[in-house]
Amino acid sequence: MQDGKYVVLCIDDDQDFLHAMRIILEKNGYMMVAAESAEEGLKAYRHAVPDVVLVDLMMEEVDAGVQFIKELKALGSTAPVYMLSSVGDSLNYTADYSQLGLSGVLQKPIDPEGLLALLKSKL
Repeated sequence: MQDGKYVVLCIDDDQDFLHAMRIILEKNGYMMVAAESAEEGLKAYRHAVPDVVLVDLMMEEVDAGVQFIKELKALGSTAPVYMLSSVGDSLNYTADYSQLGLSGVLQKPIDPEGLLALLKSKL
């Protein structure tokens, strides 16, 4: 938490998506830190120490999101991590996301009300 606001780290290589997420989150009282790659995301995590992390499954490399999560857990992170994916619903059926250290998978495009309800319940 910074300045009385929960910090959400959002990692995605789509600048339009990050812009939309910033509008949703900041309009509703959250502080958002953005990163466009897994590498940037790790740097941002170390600097901002977010309360929750949203990370895209496929960015600069197909498994960049998964690698990011592994590195984040190696740092000892206890922040809830949600994977963003355009295959989110089917990923729930084909992979045990909890083994990856995820708190869940969010389907793109993001439902703003659902995201805000989730954040409110977890933070």
